[in-house]
Amino acid sequence: MAQQLRILQSLWAMERRLADEPEWPLQTQLAMIRDAGFDGAGVRFIDPAFAREATSFLRAHGMIWQAQCYPKAVDDLKPVLELVAQLGADHVNLQADVRPRRLADCIPLLEGWRRLGEQAGVAVHVETHRDRMTTDLFFTLDLLDCFPDLRLTADLSHYLVGREFAWPVDDVNHAMIHRILDNAWGIHGRVASREQVQISLGFPQHQGWVSLFMGWWEYGIRSWRKRAGPDTTLTFLCELGPPPYAITGPDGRELSDRWQEALIMKDMIRALWDRIANEPQDQSAR
Repeated sequence: MAQQLRILQSLWAMERRLADEPEWPLQTQLAMIRDAGFDGAGVRFIDPAFAREATSFLRAHGMIWQAQCYPKAVDDLKPVLELVAQLGADHVNLQADVRPRRLADCIPLLEGWRRLGEQAGVAVHVETHRDRMTTDLFFTLDLLDCFPDLRLTADLSHYLVGREFAWPVDDVNHAMIHRILDNAWGIHGRVASREQVQISLGFPQHQGWVSLFMGWWEYGIRSWRKRAGPDTTLTFLCELGPPPYAITGPDGRELSDRWQEALIMKDMIRALWDRIANEPQDQSAR
């Protein structure tokens, strides 16, 4: 089998959060994701009833999912893995909901979560995210010194905002992001600027940031293809979040159509993957 890309849509990103309109029912959200050509969804596994309903639909339609969780302690991962044993998952996406200031305090947590994942036979990816263990880019790079094989989910928007990289991004900052991507076994997709964690894809003033992220994602895909086996799957989760991630105007309405932008992002990433996959082998491995 050849390496594969699977593009997922975040169910959190399907929330509308409009004061005068109801939320789409879960079954409507799932049908929209299926009909739009996504390969699956990101599903929170801290709510068993929600996870069962969502995965039942996805399984019935030949789709996949990642199991999302937010443990504060090692044992918090156990019920998530038990639910994965029942429902399945491509992998567990773990946001470490702790904020240690010392690397030594992180080591037993990461060792414990990795051990539980290995015992369960489930891949566990630690997401880079603000207000989590991985909130700071420098601290996360130090974690990689301790755990060179740590599997990450790369959400790069948090580091661009958190470190407020100067524009244009210099080689030193590119190198740090590349090191994160060299440990990434999944990607969460959102375009940020140095001041805002999520910006609209289509605005003319944002195109430099869109190009920056497309370049980083291209690096991440190429890096993954060199590291991963021949029959493995890379997941890219479109995660354009609702307000306050999405910027709103004085009427509380978003400035762009987030669902349509998710469809655009999906097509951009699929085209990027196809271009890389169809290159001669010596180019694809660069």
